[in-house]
Amino acid sequence: MFGRKLTGWLTGTLLLFLFCFASAEACTGVRLVAEDGSCVYGRSMEWGAFDLNSRVAIVPRGYAFRGLTPDGNNGKAWESVYGVVALDMLKKDTLSDGMNEKGLTAGLFYHPGTAEYMAYDPVNAKDTITAVDVVAYILTQYATVDEVKKGMDGVRLVAVVEEALEMPVDAHWIVTEPSGKSVVIECLKGKIRFFDNPLGVITNSPSYDWHMTNLRNYVKLTSEEAPSKDIEGVALNPTGGASGMVGLPGDFTPPSRFVRAVAWTQTARPTKHSSETVYEVFRILDNFNLPLGTGEGSDGIKGDLKGMRSTTLWTTAWDQHEHKLYFHTQHNRRVRKVDLDRIDFTKNMIWHITLDSKKEQDVWDITPSV
Repeated sequence: MFGRKLTGWLTGTLLLFLFCFASAEACTGVRLVAEDGSCVYGRSMEWGAFDLNSRVAIVPRGYAFRGLTPDGNNGKAWESVYGVVALDMLKKDTLSDGMNEKGLTAGLFYHPGTAEYMAYDPVNAKDTITAVDVVAYILTQYATVDEVKKGMDGVRLVAVVEEALEMPVDAHWIVTEPSGKSVVIECLKGKIRFFDNPLGVITNSPSYDWHMTNLRNYVKLTSEEAPSKDIEGVALNPTGGASGMVGLPGDFTPPSRFVRAVAWTQTARPTKHSSETVYEVFRILDNFNLPLGTGEGSDGIKGDLKGMRSTTLWTTAWDQHEHKLYFHTQHNRRVRKVDLDRIDFTKNMIWHITLDSKKEQDVWDITPSV
């Protein structure tokens, strides 16, 4: 009887663990480096509670920012040193994923149940920002990962309620420079921590170091085919290709997606340069597309799925060598491009580009004429 109760408790706890993570934002980020050393970072944006109504936001040099605190728009003040192209959220100048004109990229990823911010003290308001300020702060100020680590020292990161969610945004971040050097930034137990990210992968909760420990459960995975075995005179052969990947987790929880993202990036085909690597980043991220019904946003958030076709709202690939953004959306998988080197970053305001001029798939009819 004790054994059945214990088994039931463990099963229930495991299901609750999986449900909490599966029902939250299920974004996945990867980084690939081409043979010539050029780097491409990309990510999928999953949010199945409602459409984030993202736009391409173009931030000029010299633009004045002010961090948010629980008291309002009275936090840290700074001006943009570098021009930035990013995708925003909720039709606000809240940057979720972007690159500056030096090729540095940064992305915000949901971190529910794990992020623990610093306590807010009005005395320190001038040094304070909140989660939705971080991408803008990093990209407008810094050009390298080392600069980010130094620049974040002394910044106070606090929780501020987002009206659309009716709760603070629990987040962590990936920052990648054009050399391929990458870091994950997390706020754990009220302290900002930096995790070197040599594999260039990020998903969601738990913490980054937990995911790296969990990888040790999959050390036998390989791109090589499993060998045949003879057991009692019976020849057992693999039933098909990819037998070396048997045991690769297939669900969409953050731990499983992290393992799959590492598996696919570490076995990606070689690419000579960044423009070809963009194709490979999109191919890998296509493995993480979610239909509606598999990731409905955070627990307790009131959802509105009207007009949505997918939980995967959009997918980006940032060519950090050529300074180009490529993306496609839930409505139209035609890849679109924004070239940072052709943008005038001297304007005095943030301006926006709509992701989808029409929310429908661009189809090219190639039926031959009679």
